[in-house]
Amino acid sequence: MITVGLTGGIGSGKSTIADFFNELGVPVYVADIEAKKLMNTSKSIQKQMIAEFGVEAYGDDNQLNRAFLATIVFNDKNKLAAINNIVHPKLAKHFSKWLKKQKAPYAIQENAIIFENNTAEKFDYIITVTAPVEQRIKRVIKRDSSTKAEVIARMKNQWDETKKNKLADFVIHNINLSDTKKQVKFIHKKIVKLIIDKKALK
Repeated sequence: MITVGLTGGIGSGKSTIADFFNELGVPVYVADIEAKKLMNTSKSIQKQMIAEFGVEAYGDDNQLNRAFLATIVFNDKNKLAAINNIVHPKLAKHFSKWLKKQKAPYAIQENAIIFENNTAEKFDYIITVTAPVEQRIKRVIKRDSSTKAEVIARMKNQWDETKKNKLADFVIHNINLSDTKKQVKFIHKKIVKLIIDKKALK
C-alpha cells in the first residue's frame, strides 16, 4: 500500500484537504483524532502520561484533561516532545493495522507534525498544506475560540511552512476553496499515475 503524509501548520486547512481526498475515494487516517482516542483508551499510555504529568493529566472520568495539558505543553517544547514520545509508538502500530484493511491504491495519514517527529521517510509521498499566517490565525481563533497569542504559541511549536514546503513532494496553497479542490484533484491524478507507472516497471 502506497502511503501519503498530509501535513501543514495549524490553521492551514489540513482537515478540509483530507475531506476533499476522501471524497475522491482515498482513505484518510487522521492522526490527531486517533491519538486522542488512544490517550483515552490505552492503559499503558495513561500510566505513562500520569507518570510524566501527574494525576491531573486525566479527569475523574478517566478522560484526558486537555485544558490542563495545553497550558503546559504549548509553552514547553520538551513537555510536548514527551507526549509525542509516549503516544507516537502506539499510534504508529495503530496506523499499520488500519492500513492493512484499506483497499484503495493509496492511503493518507493527516498529521501536523510529520517533519517534527522525523517520520517523513515512512511515507512514499508528502503533501504539505499552506496558507497565509494571518488567515491561519483567524481560522484557529474561529474554530477553537483561542486567543491570537495562544495560536501563535502553538505555531512556534511547529516548523515554519516554508521549510516544510521545500521537503514536500506536493504543496497545496489553501486560500480559495474552489482552487484548492482543483489542486487536490490534480495531485490525486498525479499520485495514481505514479503508482501505475511504478507497477508497469516491475
